[in-house]
Amino acid sequence: MTSSTDLDRGRVSYAEHHWTDAFNAWTEANQEGGLPAHDLELFGTAAVLIGRNSDGIETLTRAHEEFLRGGDVVNAARCAAWIGLHLMDLREPAQSAGWFARAQRLADKSSDPSPVEGFILVPEALSALYSGDGAAAAQAFDRVAEFGERFGDPDLSALARLGQGQSQIMLGRVNAGLAMLDEVMVAVTAGEISPIPAGIIYCAVLQSCRLAFDVRRAQEWTVALDRWCNDRPDMVAFSGQCQMHRAELFCLHGAWTDALVAARVAEDRAQRGDLDAFFGAHYQQGEVQRLRGEFTAALQSYALANQTGFEPQPGLALLRLAEGEVKAAQSVIRRAVEGADPATRRRLLSALVEIELAAGDVVAARAAADELTAFCTTVTMPMVHALSEQAEGAVLLAERDARGALGKLHRARALWLELDAPYEAARCRALTARAWRTLGDEESALMEFEAARTVFVDLGAVPAIVELDALTPAAQTPAGPLTAREIEVVRLIAAGLTNRGIAGELFLSEKTVARHISNVFAKLGLSSRAAATAYAYEHGLV
Repeated sequence: MTSSTDLDRGRVSYAEHHWTDAFNAWTEANQEGGLPAHDLELFGTAAVLIGRNSDGIETLTRAHEEFLRGGDVVNAARCAAWIGLHLMDLREPAQSAGWFARAQRLADKSSDPSPVEGFILVPEALSALYSGDGAAAAQAFDRVAEFGERFGDPDLSALARLGQGQSQIMLGRVNAGLAMLDEVMVAVTAGEISPIPAGIIYCAVLQSCRLAFDVRRAQEWTVALDRWCNDRPDMVAFSGQCQMHRAELFCLHGAWTDALVAARVAEDRAQRGDLDAFFGAHYQQGEVQRLRGEFTAALQSYALANQTGFEPQPGLALLRLAEGEVKAAQSVIRRAVEGADPATRRRLLSALVEIELAAGDVVAARAAADELTAFCTTVTMPMVHALSEQAEGAVLLAERDARGALGKLHRARALWLELDAPYEAARCRALTARAWRTLGDEESALMEFEAARTVFVDLGAVPAIVELDALTPAAQTPAGPLTAREIEVVRLIAAGLTNRGIAGELFLSEKTVARHISNVFAKLGLSSRAAATAYAYEHGLV
């Protein structure tokens, strides 16, 4: 016979968000005798929340069967629908479809209408959304919403509102879509929504903010999700996705080491059960590694992200560009843009501009920049305007309108600084330097180059440093007889790197680094790394 003490302990622990305690209490109660159907359902939900997905599905299946045995067809159908949703999230489409078919059969069998009919419509709505058909998704989620409102089901109504907002963003009605997401988040933060739907909504809203370029909203809701997860410290579900979004924000704000830490925590949580965190965990690691010049590691991270079924773009295309594989980068980004849904396509346009310009196709770059500018007329988010102004400035520079480019780049840099995005702001300064050089103002150009370089050095953005140094000949620096490469070696010596570390930063062999150091010592009459470090500081190289 089941112990009422264990049952009560499970129920209280669940209500207090102590999922592991609830799971353990119900496990003990279950060993002593059968559990009621509603307790089995919560038991299974607790298992899912702590990352024990297989146990969760198994227990929810038992709950479904117990509801049927008790003649409760409506709750049996609802349980079947939730099992279908969980299996969909676990990438088990055949089993998921089977459970939804069972839920539909039971709903049809019931003489009483119920919100289950709305849950059964969710896969159809999600399928339209994932395929990029925003109009069909909007219609499907409208039908889901009707059932939620009709039966006063807060979970179903919230999921419907979430889908409606996502659909509007996909259709380009960004402000309307974000307003819907804000509304559904009010229900979540007020505690009106069950744990699983709440977690789904948190993570989906953050992804939607990303697609809408709304950094401030993303930051606000990431903090809220972080707080929600911290209040449930043993929760695995959704916690990895929280860290994934934290990593993206850290990367934007130039805290690249923190971004890697968050991404690796996300990876750990993904391995423990939050499978939806796998892509973002690996993709964000790849982004930091690419920006730092750790190309081999970045490629490995993007490859792991790709295994989830989602393309690691635009990171992979930009990696190919950084490696000097311009044609490959152009092919990859064009294919990604052509196959993307409207919202994702907009996320790829700035990278498309950059790669088309590197490939010398100014016409294609202009078309992409114009598309980004057209999108700006419908939204007010600073990030999308920063991307647009930066892309327009780069294209104007390629079109030999350096004077026009300066104004665009100045506005873009101001917006990036407002968003606390140092890397992109520095990239604007590098483009500004090229514009001043085109106009014949070499003094202003060198000032902008040096300002950009200072930021890149502080961030550890080695590829950007190398690219910049190629535009500033050694003869124009206070480094005397040293070549550009030798200057870079001296800077890295001053930063405390070993020969192996320098080789890794500059993509050289240790033997080549040793030769450069020997040449530096000979040219400058030095005999130690300490002397080279002193020289670097004395001549303004660091």
